[in-house]
Amino acid sequence: ATYGQVASESGFPGQARLVGYALHSLPPHAEVPWQRVINSQGRISFPRGSSAHRRQRRLLSGEGVIFHGDTIDLERFGWLKTSRRQ
Repeated sequence: ATYGQVASESGFPGQARLVGYALHSLPPHAEVPWQRVINSQGRISFPRGSSAHRRQRRLLSGEGVIFHGDTIDLERFGWLKTSRRQ
């Protein structure tokens, strides 16, 4: 899912950054699938080459998500299909 999709589904449309702040504030061993939230361009938001970026990419790849360069296909791997996006 994208940050914006999570915000909209949570009742906070237009508040993608709020989702980012909430995920950033999670305790280290929280059981929230934070790795499944990416930006609206289909990219990991952590700085490329950072340990967090590598970890998120590794977790997503382990779940079967395929990257094309630094991007995933949101139509194929996205949480909400285009018809539900607002």
